[in-house]
Amino acid sequence: MNEKVLMKGNEAFAEAAIRNDCKYYFGYPITPQNEIPEYMARELPKAGGVFVQAESELAAIHMAYGAAAAGGRVLISSSSPGIALMQEGFSFLCSAEMPCVIINVSRGGPGIGTILPGQADYYQATKGGGNGDYHLIVLAPASIQESIMLIGKAFELTDSYRNPVMILVDGMIGQMMEPVTMPARHSGTRVEKPWALTGTKGQRTHNVVKSVYLKAEELEAWNWHLLKKYDQIKTNEVRYETQDLENASIIFVAYGTTSRIVKEAMAMLADEGIKTGLIRPISLWPYPYEAFTEIPSSVTSVICVELSQGQMIDDVKIGLNGKLPVSYLGRFGGSVISAEEVVNEAKKRLGMI
Repeated sequence: MNEKVLMKGNEAFAEAAIRNDCKYYFGYPITPQNEIPEYMARELPKAGGVFVQAESELAAIHMAYGAAAAGGRVLISSSSPGIALMQEGFSFLCSAEMPCVIINVSRGGPGIGTILPGQADYYQATKGGGNGDYHLIVLAPASIQESIMLIGKAFELTDSYRNPVMILVDGMIGQMMEPVTMPARHSGTRVEKPWALTGTKGQRTHNVVKSVYLKAEELEAWNWHLLKKYDQIKTNEVRYETQDLENASIIFVAYGTTSRIVKEAMAMLADEGIKTGLIRPISLWPYPYEAFTEIPSSVTSVICVELSQGQMIDDVKIGLNGKLPVSYLGRFGGSVISAEEVVNEAKKRLGMI
């Protein structure tokens, strides 16, 4: 399928996973991501895979652990409260170095919140709600087409680093429809997983997958091993986009669909002769702090635009290292910010209104 087709985001995510040789899906229904398990239930068995609707999110994440430990290529998906329930499992997956791709189609919170879109899972995704020192690789696409591309990259990364990867999208991307081009079905050589629990067949010593080290020195040594891997990921896997930084007076920082709203606002400001730029983080962990070194001397202010109470602003401040004032502009609880609001905030910062 090389021609463009019109697809809903959630269904496109599921098809992209199948085309990237996903063979195991475990999930539990929760809006606004229900089309993912629906699509997987119908299409994954046709591709030789296994679909399981678990009895809960807790069950789903630990089923994923088991399939990954046996060498399977695994996808799980949920939305904000469901992801919260899975976080103990994320810590286990990271500790045992189990590859797994996670899709979070996030919604407004806190608590049960709303089925409307939100970005208030930023801390949850990038700082981790499970116990101990661990990191998920977190990728934040801004369109359905970019989501498809990053899902393929996520399967590569999870197998390469033996670390879970989260695709963090909001409900807008999951529920909207856009024309997309799907990749060809995966036809490459399967990634070798000599560590997997596949049975010795009398030809090797048995493998062990575990997340328990009872002696302090053993657990510390394992943490140093994981830290070395995380440092390697920070060096190799930072992703971001910049737009119109040169001669800008204000820089916006936004990710996901919010960045698309910001781009519309930038065009409106440009029509009035006001030059603004954008830094769009694509990897939320590792965060692209180096992007802020590209900010030119013409910039007087940075505005962090989020669909949350201002969670990413902490990382923006780290990236700026005190060099420029940074302010927050956002909506939350399922409300979506408008381009006009972004325009007005920029004019306020410039003293124009």
